[in-house]
Amino acid sequence: MIKRCGWCENTYPEYIRYHDEEWGVPVHDDQTQFEFLLLEGAQAGLSWSTILNKRAGYRKAFENFVVEKVASFDEKKIQSLLNNPEIVRNQLKIRTAVTNAQKFIEVQQEFGSFDQYIWRFVKGKPLINQWKTLSDIPATTRESDALSKDLKKRGFKFVGSTIIYAHMQAVGMVNDHEIGCFRYRELI
Repeated sequence: MIKRCGWCENTYPEYIRYHDEEWGVPVHDDQTQFEFLLLEGAQAGLSWSTILNKRAGYRKAFENFVVEKVASFDEKKIQSLLNNPEIVRNQLKIRTAVTNAQKFIEVQQEFGSFDQYIWRFVKGKPLINQWKTLSDIPATTRESDALSKDLKKRGFKFVGSTIIYAHMQAVGMVNDHEIGCFRYRELI
């Protein structure tokens, strides 16, 4: 029997697939970084399973996470998204996605890529943790605090330290698979 992280046990196939194939895998692609930044912001106050269930809807509604397209969304597009049942219809989160897309482009222009910017906060390589159980894993770290603070200074929204730590986990900036999980060793 395959041993997985505690948060993934006894759940549905898409959640297991996400854990087994995506979560914690180092991402160095700006489009994927933007996707996870947008989805983590959308998840705030909700369960990750809610967002995973709506991920296909988000891909369609947010132009496959092409940051330049999302940055150019106008009021008409925002209003259409507010009526789209395939995504979380929260006005603040939708408007934040557009603002964050604009700020994301500014970071790309300053650093050459968002990837080059964000990975500086972990010195360019994943932090390898050694958590035994789900309860050992922190909600924030010094690194997520620093990244959150810098993103806020740059005008990003919905980027508190907890959201940013979840982003760091998702894009493999930290390996927070429990040490007994089969993915832990595969990602070091």
